Amino acid sequence: MLIVQRHQPGPPHQTPCADATGLPQSAAARLIRRAARVITGVMWRVLFILLLIALPASPGPSAQEYLAVPDVISDDAFYRLVACAAPPGGECSKPFIYWPQERRLALRVGIASTAETFPDYKFDLVDAAIDAAIGEINGAGAQLFLERVFEGEMDVPLYLLDTPQGGVIAGTGVEELDGSDIAIGRVAIRSRGDEIVAATIAISQDIRRREIASVILEELVQSLGLVTDIASPAYQFSIFAENGNSMTRLRGQDASALRRHYPRPGVPERETNQ
Repeated sequence: MLIVQRHQPGPPHQTPCADATGLPQSAAARLIRRAARVITGVMWRVLFILLLIALPASPGPSAQEYLAVPDVISDDAFYRLVACAAPPGGECSKPFIYWPQERRLALRVGIASTAETFPDYKFDLVDAAIDAAIGEINGAGAQLFLERVFEGEMDVPLYLLDTPQGGVIAGTGVEELDGSDIAIGRVAIRSRGDEIVAATIAISQDIRRREIASVILEELVQSLGLVTDIASPAYQFSIFAENGNSMTRLRGQDASALRRHYPRPGVPERETNQ
């Protein structure tokens, strides 16, 4: 909406004369006009604020990476935030996506490729972190099961790259990865309708030792369809924390979100709110 402020011509000149206030009419008129301008200005500002509140927010990127919340939210709100990028009480900005029923109980995870320059000690840490992350996910109580494999077809392959932090991925042969930039970890998901067709994880050679276990767990969980991070001081110890890579366990609302996404038949989900 465009609000145009127009300049109005002043009243025609009149000879001053006194009114009931004892002031000349011209002085009284000026006071009245000044008061009217103040009141009108206030009204316009109030109207403008109301319009700003009423207008919908301009659309952001189609793939929103995180949402900010000021404090702890309910389990259901947390699940919708990480699963479909819905702000608390709001609508989804991403579709819900899931691994199909016939694949979710036997998802094969492993290292598909390792760059020659990827440090050996980091490879060992990533290797151990994959096993630990699979254990966390399989033990969360959701209706899915990840299997560690070392060869053959993989549902969730990991690529350990020679790409530096902030660099552009190349040479993996994965369309969703090549040409995209990377911080220290990246997950690419291809879906058809609400079903995940493929998911691929890339890890930069610059990942730090202390981040490896947390990043591997987060990327694996996101490869299951929980793709949005949360920014909040209340969630600094969540696996979905936008500004943190310290959690190595699935607990509280993190585990609850996974169970809500892949519920076990006949097992109700209790509110944890923690």
